[in-house]
Amino acid sequence: MFFWAAHLLLGLQLAIAYCWAFSCQRTESSLGFSLPGDFLLAGLFSLHADCLQVRHRPLVTSCDRPDSFNGHGYHLFQAMRFTVEEINNSTALLPNVTLGYELYDVCSESSNVYATLRVLALQGAGHIEMQRDLRNHSSKVVAIIGPDNTDHAVTTAALLGPFLMPLVSYEASSVILSAKRKFPSFLRTIPSDKHQVEVIVQLLQSFRWVWISLIGSYGDYGQLGIQALEELATPRGICVAFKDVVPFSAQVGDRRMQRMMQHLARARTTVVVVFSNRHLAGVFFRSVVLANLTGKVWIASEDWSISTYITNVPGIRGIGTVLGVAIQQRHIPGLQEFEESYVRAVTGAPSVCLEGSWCSTNQLCRECHAFTTSNMPVLGAFSMNAAYSVYEAVYAVAHGLHQLLGCTSETCSRGPVYPWQLLQHLYKVNFLLHKKTVAFDDNGDPLGYYDIIAWDWNGPEWTFEVIGSASLSPVHLDINKTKIQWHEKNNQVPASVCTRDCLAGHHRLVVGSHHCCFECMPCEAGTFLNTSDLHGCQPCGTEEWAPEGSTTCFSRTVEFLAWHEPISLVLLAANTLLLLLLVGTAGLFARHLHTPVVRSAGGRLCFLMLGSLVAGTCSLYSFFGEPTVPTCLLRQPLFSLGVAIFFSCLTIRSFQLVIIFKFSTKVPTFYHTWAQNHGAGLSVIVSSTVHLLICLTWLAMWTPRPTREYQRFPHLVILECTEVNSVGFLVAFAHNILLSISTFVCSYLGKELPENYNEAKCVTFSLLLNFVSWIAFFTVSSIYQGSYLPAVNVLAGLTTLSGGFSGYFLPKCYVILCRPELNNTEHFQASIQDYTRRSGTT
Repeated sequence: MFFWAAHLLLGLQLAIAYCWAFSCQRTESSLGFSLPGDFLLAGLFSLHADCLQVRHRPLVTSCDRPDSFNGHGYHLFQAMRFTVEEINNSTALLPNVTLGYELYDVCSESSNVYATLRVLALQGAGHIEMQRDLRNHSSKVVAIIGPDNTDHAVTTAALLGPFLMPLVSYEASSVILSAKRKFPSFLRTIPSDKHQVEVIVQLLQSFRWVWISLIGSYGDYGQLGIQALEELATPRGICVAFKDVVPFSAQVGDRRMQRMMQHLARARTTVVVVFSNRHLAGVFFRSVVLANLTGKVWIASEDWSISTYITNVPGIRGIGTVLGVAIQQRHIPGLQEFEESYVRAVTGAPSVCLEGSWCSTNQLCRECHAFTTSNMPVLGAFSMNAAYSVYEAVYAVAHGLHQLLGCTSETCSRGPVYPWQLLQHLYKVNFLLHKKTVAFDDNGDPLGYYDIIAWDWNGPEWTFEVIGSASLSPVHLDINKTKIQWHEKNNQVPASVCTRDCLAGHHRLVVGSHHCCFECMPCEAGTFLNTSDLHGCQPCGTEEWAPEGSTTCFSRTVEFLAWHEPISLVLLAANTLLLLLLVGTAGLFARHLHTPVVRSAGGRLCFLMLGSLVAGTCSLYSFFGEPTVPTCLLRQPLFSLGVAIFFSCLTIRSFQLVIIFKFSTKVPTFYHTWAQNHGAGLSVIVSSTVHLLICLTWLAMWTPRPTREYQRFPHLVILECTEVNSVGFLVAFAHNILLSISTFVCSYLGKELPENYNEAKCVTFSLLLNFVSWIAFFTVSSIYQGSYLPAVNVLAGLTTLSGGFSGYFLPKCYVILCRPELNNTEHFQASIQDYTRRSGTT
């Protein structure tokens, strides 16, 4: 019910409009606007330019006005006449059926509506009769060819939609007309702007132009075009710095156009996309020339890219480089000759509407009668392309009608033809026309191709060069860039960017609202920027590193104290030498075990002391090579235990001498208890056991393990053991410090003992080396954490061990080997007697 009410309302509106149109207008026509036939086609062409004037009542524009002739529309008008005549002369297509036509000049919206209403009129009647079932509507034509622009096509398609009257346009390319719910009977033989927009965006991308301006023309074609361009270009990294629309009533030099030129100049864009119809593009470029806006690349939409209407603008040669999208170059054989024969036929023929009379039926063309073969409009490439679209449209209707009538090679059946029936068959047509396939998709859009063209001013006259092509569905560009003559010096491709590309390894920091305007910041160390990635700096992997401003990551160098390094060889030699000295000393002491020197040094306790130093020396070998679990377990704990045992023995030995010489007579009970209960041995065992428990706890709770350290150096992976910062290490080290202090105290108490028993100087020397070495180690480790830190640790350990050996055992070895005369009982007794005499005197 709603559908019928809507159609009834439409019918009343159409009836009123149609009655007004026919009551107010005369119906004379010029020669060539109509042709009788079995089936009529209507053609809508702009033979004259629109009359831009303010109207106070709805009048149909008088198209046939002086100085308003449109040569381009004239060629399309002749293309339809030529095509119908060619089909009627064919024996293969529509045999025994003739096509006729009714052609109209649609120079304005009002004349376009008027022509559409005339088409919908019943055959032989002067009105439109609305029926309940619009499928039974019968008009005097079966299909309409045209009109030539989106605005007119939208109006016509909306009026014809309820009647399902086929409308095949040859130049209306707006994507809005592909909506079949709104325009069910619309088809076209020109590609949709959906594809043209994709081609333009890919053209911009191919030259890396990301900072552009968009200029559109008033109306669906231009406004929808720049809207689609912006929507498609923005996600692909192209920024629109400036966008504007040329008004319908724009005039060269008016205030609106002056402001547009000023904004366009301030936008600082090298590339300007002009998606406009020919008329408003002419106004725009005249304003460009007037404003001396030069040195740019102009991207032309299909409607004006190869139009001589634009190339004839005075001064346009100096605006820069013009690239554009054009319908693939096509040619209608015989059309030029047909136009010439028409001129000869109408030359001198009387005009139906005499000058001074009022004729506005839109089927008048006084200029057409005034042409001669020498001054007739030139059929250029732009008009030939559009004429071929008309040619395809008429042939598509003829093939659809051929299928609908069930034509054979000799005859076609006769009967009533309803527009909706023809529409169904139009969607099914698929034929070759001059080796090119003509067919429509579900949206009524054709199969097609674009040419990519560049303007060429090298010669005296303007021409254009086809520099590439674009296939559709999907869109793919193939451009020969060497054919382009750029306006830049040395024929360099102009750049159109807000900010120049960043250096390698620098990421973009967007400034303002456009992502094309940015500052370049180097990637931080440890991150990199892939040249194909625009999402910022990416972190390197754990085993990788990168310097500041890098484009790639590098593998880290694995560092540890290798056996073969020079510093390692020196330390290994020193450690081995110390080990040999310790073993040799043990052998020497074993041989002279019962001599006074060895007995005064501690006797058998010396072997425990030498053994502890040997254990400490052997532990230093585990600092070399790649850390493993066994080496990490032995490294510090074994060294710490060896040093602890040595200092425990040294402390007890010094304490025992003090007791013997100073307290044996003063505190005899304590001395006898100490001697009878083996106090020295028990003290060493207790002290060593305490340290052993500390080391076992350390190993159990803070187990040293091999680890890979990544934080200290960005380009290195340091292989080490996790013991330096552990609590167990610090407790063990603190215990050794206490033992060192105890050793010093006990040695200091014995500073007045006999010379052969006075070990204060030797112990002080050993402790001094011990303290200095570890202070130096911790100082170095606080400022250096590289792969040679284990070498520093080995050096500190060697200093401690060699200090203990040289301070305590080396003097005794000297006496045994070099001063054997001092290694006898008489010498030691004399030394004791001298100490006793001095003590007594004191």
